[in-house]
Amino acid sequence: MSDKGIVGIIVGSVVLAIITAAACMYIGPVYNVWAQGKAGEASLMKAEHEKKILIEQARAEVEAASLRAEAIEAVGKAAQEYPEYRTQEFIRSFGDALENDAIDKIIFVPTEANIPIVQAREDSN
Repeated sequence: MSDKGIVGIIVGSVVLAIITAAACMYIGPVYNVWAQGKAGEASLMKAEHEKKILIEQARAEVEAASLRAEAIEAVGKAAQEYPEYRTQEFIRSFGDALENDAIDKIIFVPTEANIPIVQAREDSN
């Protein structure tokens, strides 16, 4: 190769290096602004999504509270209209406790007119 060819390659390489450096100096800041904008959009979308989740949870809690209130009202009406309802509920709960081994011991207290009998009496027949 001649000296002109080598000088041309060197000059071309230097010009290419200068163009590459200038492009990097321009593209770097532009890319950083673009990346920060995308990161901000992602943060905003995440915040909006979390807000929607909280709103749906609050709606579900309101609906559940409303349904609980309706159930309490229904139980109250049943207890007023049917006095034996409470007794049946007690028997059901007692049966559930027995099935789940939640009761260790049963003590029977005899009553007369819902008053416990505390003394044994003898029949005088």
